[in-house]
Amino acid sequence: MEFAVVLVLAVALLAGLIQAEKTNSPKKILTFKTPLSLLFIVAWTLQPSQNPFFSGLILAALVFCLGGDVLLGMGSDKAFLGGLVSFLLGHVMYTAAFFTAARVGTIMAVAMIVLLFAAALVWRWLGPHLEEMKVPVLAYMVVISIMVCAAAGLAANAALPGTARAVILLGAVLFYISDLFVARQRFLVDAIVNRQIGLPLYYSAQFLLAFSAGWVP
Repeated sequence: MEFAVVLVLAVALLAGLIQAEKTNSPKKILTFKTPLSLLFIVAWTLQPSQNPFFSGLILAALVFCLGGDVLLGMGSDKAFLGGLVSFLLGHVMYTAAFFTAARVGTIMAVAMIVLLFAAALVWRWLGPHLEEMKVPVLAYMVVISIMVCAAAGLAANAALPGTARAVILLGAVLFYISDLFVARQRFLVDAIVNRQIGLPLYYSAQFLLAFSAGWVP
């Protein structure tokens, strides 16, 4: 029952957030974004923890991402950089969590090759538009790529429940894709479609990862 309530509230707040994004008003955006992001921490609290260390790292990641959401919602260049750093730290926490249960092998190697290729394409796409943000964005790309690679390694661990493995990998991939829309919005094209696609992907990723916190033994 609690899960259903959280998800219904999340959908309602997400719809409101997408409408608020059309106004470009930080106050209106944060009115919806802050409680929506708090909900993925609420989702974490609903999970019976089997592995306190793994679960604690997931919580730390969610808290850093909450901070990133608030900072990005403020709309200024300085807040954007702060949000980028906060999300980077969130990905470090996710990476640490995933590596506790990852298996180094063929799947992780393939994921690394795919992510290196993807990063090269993204850098070619974004690089000419980054100006003074090149170093922070490059650092962020490296960390999120390692995070997805770690999720692939976790998915390769056959000792874990299949649902947990699939959900964590899907959450990591959705997070990666959602960030492409954040980058497109910030550096290339200011268009509501970036939020309409990117925000549902982002919050889907966060809720998947929050719910998975209690599924890893």
